[in-house]
Amino acid sequence: MERLQQKKEQVSIVVPVYHAADYIVHTLDMVRAQTYENWEVILVEDGPGDGSAEVIDGYLRAHDDPRIRLLRQKENAGAARARNIGVDAAKGRYLAYLDADDVWLPDKLAKELAFLKEKQAGFVFTAYEFGDADANGTGRIVHVPETLCYREALSRTVIFTSTVLFDLERISKELVRMPEVKSEDTATWWKILRNGHTAYGMDEVTTIYRRPANSLSSNKLEAMRRIWGLYRKQEGLSLMNSMRYFMGWAARATLRRI
Repeated sequence: MERLQQKKEQVSIVVPVYHAADYIVHTLDMVRAQTYENWEVILVEDGPGDGSAEVIDGYLRAHDDPRIRLLRQKENAGAARARNIGVDAAKGRYLAYLDADDVWLPDKLAKELAFLKEKQAGFVFTAYEFGDADANGTGRIVHVPETLCYREALSRTVIFTSTVLFDLERISKELVRMPEVKSEDTATWWKILRNGHTAYGMDEVTTIYRRPANSLSSNKLEAMRRIWGLYRKQEGLSLMNSMRYFMGWAARATLRRI
C-alpha cells in the first residue's frame, strides 16, 4: 500500500542525453538536491560516442542511487524520440522534462507540484530566467500568463520545456509524446491544448535557461522557419491565419529578448 502511494506521488523526470558530458554531473547533483525527493530520473542516451554515458556510468557507481536510470540508444534519433522513450518508461504519476544543460532551483519540483494540485490541473509551467554559458542568471526573466489555451499559445511560445509538469492521470502519455518534427516541444504543447486542455502558468522562476551570449541572434532565423513550418504543416493553418499568429509570435519573441 505504501509503495503504491509512493508511486502515485512520484515525479518521473525525462532527460535526453546528447553531448551532455560537460553538464550531466551537475544536472544529477541538482536533481538529487531537490527538496521534493519522490522522483525518478530517466536518462535517455540519444546515440553513443560523446562520452556522456561513460560519465553517467561513473556517477551511478559512485552514488548508487536507484532513482536514476540510463536507457541507451544505438543511434542519434533526436530529442523527441529520446523523450518519448523516457515517457514510455516513466513509472510516476507526474512527468517533468529537463534538458541536461538547464538548471532547476532546489524547490522547483516541490513548488510546481503544489501549484499543479492547487489548480487541479493536468499541465503546468513556470517562469524562467535566461542564463549565461555557465548558467548564471542574467536578470532577464520570462514571465508567464495565469492560463494558456490553444489559440493564445499559437502566438506566444512562452512555455519552456524544462519548466513543464504533467499529471499523467489527467493527460495521457499519448498526448505527451512528442512528434518528430523541428520545434517538437512547441508542437507538443499545441497538440495538448488543441485537445481541450488548459495550461496553467506559475509566474515564479524555477529554472535557468542556459544560453551562451552569441546563440540568441544566430538562432533567430531558424526559429522563424520552424514556427512557420509548425503553423503550415503541423497545425494545417491557412496562410492568412499563419501570418496573423506569426506576427504576434514575432512581436512577443522580440520583446522577450530585450
